[in-house]
Amino acid sequence: MAEDVKKILIDYVKKEYLDEDSDQEITEDTKLISSGIVDSFSMVSLKLFLEKKYQIKIPDEKATPDTFDSVNNIIALLREFKAL
Repeated sequence: MAEDVKKILIDYVKKEYLDEDSDQEITEDTKLISSGIVDSFSMVSLKLFLEKKYQIKIPDEKATPDTFDSVNNIIALLREFKAL
Protein backbone atom coordinates (compact mmCIF):
# COMPACT_ATOMS: atom_id res chain seq x y z
CA MET A 1 0.00 0.00 0.00
CA ALA A 2 2.82 2.44 0.78
CA GLU A 3 4.06 2.03 -2.80
CA ASP A 4 0.67 3.16 -4.12
CA VAL A 5 0.73 6.16 -1.79
CA LYS A 6 4.28 7.03 -2.91
CA LYS A 7 3.14 7.03 -6.53
CA ILE A 8 0.04 9.12 -5.74
CA LEU A 9 2.12 11.69 -3.85
CA ILE A 10 4.92 11.86 -6.41
CA ASP A 11 2.41 12.23 -9.25
CA TYR A 12 0.57 14.96 -7.32
CA VAL A 13 3.77 16.91 -6.65
CA LYS A 14 4.84 16.64 -10.30
CA LYS A 15 1.43 17.73 -11.57
CA GLU A 16 0.85 20.56 -9.10
CA TYR A 17 4.30 22.01 -8.43
CA LEU A 18 6.54 21.35 -11.43
CA ASP A 19 6.33 22.91 -14.87
CA GLU A 20 5.00 20.57 -17.56
CA ASP A 21 8.34 20.53 -19.35
CA SER A 22 10.36 20.00 -16.16
CA ASP A 23 12.66 17.01 -16.21
CA GLN A 24 13.30 17.23 -12.47
CA GLU A 25 13.22 13.79 -10.90
CA ILE A 26 10.99 13.38 -7.84
CA THR A 27 11.52 10.38 -5.55
CA GLU A 28 10.29 9.53 -2.10
CA ASP A 29 13.43 11.15 -0.66
CA THR A 30 13.42 14.35 -2.73
CA LYS A 31 13.43 17.43 -0.50
CA LEU A 32 10.19 19.19 -1.39
CA ILE A 33 10.21 22.21 0.92
CA SER A 34 13.92 22.80 1.54
CA SER A 35 14.67 22.54 -2.20
CA GLY A 36 11.93 25.05 -3.06
CA ILE A 37 9.67 22.68 -5.02
CA VAL A 38 6.87 23.26 -2.51
CA ASP A 39 6.52 26.68 -0.90
CA SER A 40 4.47 27.63 2.16
CA PHE A 41 1.31 28.32 0.13
CA SER A 42 1.70 25.06 -1.75
CA MET A 43 2.20 23.22 1.51
CA VAL A 44 -1.30 24.31 2.56
CA SER A 45 -2.79 22.95 -0.66
CA LEU A 46 -0.85 19.70 -0.18
CA LYS A 47 -2.23 19.43 3.37
CA LEU A 48 -5.78 19.96 2.09
CA PHE A 49 -5.22 17.35 -0.64
CA LEU A 50 -4.08 14.80 1.97
CA GLU A 51 -6.97 15.57 4.29
CA LYS A 52 -9.51 15.14 1.52
CA LYS A 53 -7.90 12.11 -0.11
CA TYR A 54 -7.36 10.18 3.13
CA GLN A 55 -10.30 11.62 5.11
CA ILE A 56 -8.17 12.83 8.00
CA LYS A 57 -7.62 16.10 9.82
CA ILE A 58 -3.99 17.16 10.14
CA PRO A 59 -3.56 19.58 13.06
CA ASP A 60 -1.69 22.77 12.17
CA GLU A 61 1.08 21.95 14.65
CA LYS A 62 1.77 18.75 12.67
CA ALA A 63 1.82 20.57 9.32
CA THR A 64 5.43 21.68 9.51
CA PRO A 65 7.97 22.17 6.73
CA ASP A 66 9.91 19.18 8.08
CA THR A 67 6.82 16.96 8.01
CA PHE A 68 6.12 17.88 4.39
CA ASP A 69 9.75 17.92 3.19
CA SER A 70 9.64 14.51 1.50
CA VAL A 71 7.19 11.87 0.36
CA ASN A 72 8.60 9.52 3.01
CA ASN A 73 7.92 12.11 5.73
CA ILE A 74 4.36 12.55 4.45
CA ILE A 75 3.83 8.77 4.49
CA ALA A 76 5.03 8.70 8.12
CA LEU A 77 2.49 11.42 8.90
CA LEU A 78 -0.29 9.46 7.21
CA ARG A 79 0.66 6.37 9.21
CA GLU A 80 0.54 8.42 12.40
CA PHE A 81 -3.04 9.36 11.58
CA LYS A 82 -3.89 5.77 10.63
CA ALA A 83 -4.62 6.76 7.07
CA LEU A 84 -2.40 3.89 5.85
